[in-house]
Amino acid sequence: MYDCFVNNERGYISVDTVLTTSKLAKYLDHTNLKPNATQTDIKKTCEEAIKYNTASVCINSYWIPFVADQLKNSSVKPITVVGFPLGATNTETKVFEAVTAMDQGAEEIDMVLNIGQLIDGDRKNVTADILKVAEAVHAKGKLLKVILETSYLNDTQIVMGCHASMDAGADFVKTSTGFSSAGAKIDDVALMRKTVGSRLGVKASGGIHTRDEALAMINAGANRLGVSSTIAILSE
Repeated sequence: MYDCFVNNERGYISVDTVLTTSKLAKYLDHTNLKPNATQTDIKKTCEEAIKYNTASVCINSYWIPFVADQLKNSSVKPITVVGFPLGATNTETKVFEAVTAMDQGAEEIDMVLNIGQLIDGDRKNVTADILKVAEAVHAKGKLLKVILETSYLNDTQIVMGCHASMDAGADFVKTSTGFSSAGAKIDDVALMRKTVGSRLGVKASGGIHTRDEALAMINAGANRLGVSSTIAILSE
């Protein structure tokens, strides 16, 4: 289901000689989650995504109707975030956010799991939280990504978050919101890919600013990248 490039060392080949710019663009969720983003800013984000034919535009849910209209004649998907950026809203709220966004045109949902519960080791309730959102998302034929916020977690907690996401039937695990102390790290992406194998996608997000950084994340096992520096990455 998820394309991976294989070698003997990490499980992934060096992709810098394999990926053309157009293929790299399809790894990118072109992201604008700034709280002060205006309609002009969001429109520009959509125009950039269409120009480079990225995988998606990822924005806060308020903008989904506008973005869905902007992207309607392209292959770029409108996607949004729920329980964002803290993950500490109740499950019913996350489900409501997800369903409303999908009804308004969102094609994928990136949810933040309950970070505190994960750190507590409460896998049962972490899984239950994800499961309810996954059921709602899959009922509409859409994809669910689960944000772990890896900057707060140790390796054991990252692995637990991946297992909870698999148990709940999510489609992707994702490193970060971009609103914490750090974004995606190579070792965390590699650990996530090792844990989920080919069952789930892995999205690296936060702190990816250059083509080399993007390729390094893909090389570590990511098959989707959340980036706001799309133009810089694709123009190198």
